[in-house]
Amino acid sequence: MKQLLLLAILIISFSSFQAQEKETIEVGTIVNLEKPSGPDFNYIHFPKPNFIIKQGGIVNYNREFNQPVEIIAIKTKKDGTRQVRLKRTDGRKFFQSHRSIVANIDKAIKAGEISL
Repeated sequence: MKQLLLLAILIISFSSFQAQEKETIEVGTIVNLEKPSGPDFNYIHFPKPNFIIKQGGIVNYNREFNQPVEIIAIKTKKDGTRQVRLKRTDGRKFFQSHRSIVANIDKAIKAGEISL
């Protein structure tokens, strides 16, 4: 009985912790883009290299690491995932061609691509 009660308390506290994490992300929050563990970003949707080049940009992902970015819009999809639109805080464009990018915020934080 005590083990069941302890398990219930742990589940409730864990779910409340997740709810608090989701609530702290709002429009105007500053986050950092981190270097991904793999070769590519999986949850931050950068434009394809050919679109960057067509708009006169430079394809260099290394310049985008450790950059503070601001959340300018949050959109919740039907399946419950949250997409955010990000812009650089220094006023410059991503790759010198795109003003903003889109990211799946919850999965990007879990994967370490974005840090709060």
